[in-house]
Amino acid sequence: MPSKSIILAAAFAGALLSQSAIAASKQLLNVSYDPTRELYQEINTQFAADWKKKTGEDITISNSHGGSSKQARSVIDGLEADVVTLGLPYDIDQISKLAKNISPDWRNQEPNNGLPYTSTVVFVVRKGNPKGIKGWGDLIKPGVSVVVPNPKTSGGGRWSYVAAWAYGVKKLGSEDKAKDYIAKLYKNVPVLDTGARGSTTTFAQRDVGDVLVTWENEAFLTLNEFGADKFEIVTPAVSVLAEPPVALVEGNTAKHGTTKEAKAYLDFLYTPAAQKIEAAHYYRPWKPEYADKADLARFPKLELIKFSDLFKSWDELNTVHLADGALFDQLYQAKP
Repeated sequence: MPSKSIILAAAFAGALLSQSAIAASKQLLNVSYDPTRELYQEINTQFAADWKKKTGEDITISNSHGGSSKQARSVIDGLEADVVTLGLPYDIDQISKLAKNISPDWRNQEPNNGLPYTSTVVFVVRKGNPKGIKGWGDLIKPGVSVVVPNPKTSGGGRWSYVAAWAYGVKKLGSEDKAKDYIAKLYKNVPVLDTGARGSTTTFAQRDVGDVLVTWENEAFLTLNEFGADKFEIVTPAVSVLAEPPVALVEGNTAKHGTTKEAKAYLDFLYTPAAQKIEAAHYYRPWKPEYADKADLARFPKLELIKFSDLFKSWDELNTVHLADGALFDQLYQAKP
């Protein structure tokens, strides 16, 4: 029978081995925007299994979610993300510019300018569409209450603003008509939540508004969570090509010793397995040939206007439209 000292020594060695294994297990933080919660839960599980199979190493990925611009500000203020998967290219540019922990060349570090998937902006209405909402023009009718996130804090809110501006410029015919349209639209908005998920809660749980303007994937999730017997999706004939990008926060990964793992995580988003998952979660994959046909069939065809066809840069949008005291504030604060 082993002596007590041998048993204690063996236990001590086992504890050291266990601690070593825990220390060797890498952890990543993905700072993301509101509607990606469900997507990245599945992505993380699949990537961890794939990484374990390839390397024999355990890895844990944690997520942080919120309005895209608020999330970017958190990273700028010190939240130590290893990767960001945000709603706006502008938000990643701001992190790069102000925190200096993302390469200014981040768009060229991943395929397709850092866009593993795209989306657009659609409407959710109550079952039966009692207000007869068919397109952007119906949102400014008297008596129509519109729920949409704040474009100053939310990626979905900003893309919704861009989509509304696109309708005004491209379909109504001029920037002056676009300004008039924006003013009328936001006069019909009773509350501006800071993020897309907050707007969904306001619309679906608090029963506020006649129509929710939101990300396409968030629209599908609303029906899944709250019932297709209560809500339905209306896809306008024209909307914006929404481009939510991803990037490596290399200043943080260098400090954490996670650059290899974080880069592999982002690379995974472009693989056939991940592209299939993204389509299943209602994002339009970069490589649709990897997705299930049934998932792709859920995406209606519509005219998608590119951001670059409307603005010279994200700085222009922010400075002219969304900075404090700029056009959006002037139009929204003019509400009676």
